[in-house]
Amino acid sequence: MWIIVLVGVLGVLALDLAGGIPAASVGGPLTLLFLFVLAMLAVGFHEAWVQGRGTGGWILSIIFALIGGFLGLTFGTVVLEAILPSLHLDGPLATSDSPVRAIAYAGMMLLTLMGSWLALRIANRLR
Repeated sequence: MWIIVLVGVLGVLALDLAGGIPAASVGGPLTLLFLFVLAMLAVGFHEAWVQGRGTGGWILSIIFALIGGFLGLTFGTVVLEAILPSLHLDGPLATSDSPVRAIAYAGMMLLTLMGSWLALRIANRLR
């Protein structure tokens, strides 16, 4: 699990530093969403593989990882929107060159993965 977190955070930071996330279009948020969904799927696959689930368990693990990940992503968005006005950036976060953008992307990835992991833990308790 920790490897998934490390790869997810380093992947989003490397893509940001390389300029792979467009700043002025819809492509930037879609690129980030694609990365977040890949990370959620990786958590679901990992949990199903480690627990030795059957076909139904694989499907439920992936569904719970996606639901939890999207809830974590939503929570992270709410937190980020609450914090942004106090940062006094010169324009939108996507076009700023401050390290706040990288911290925000990494934090969003962490909250997404935490949401996926937490949903899977709750699902495992209910089984």
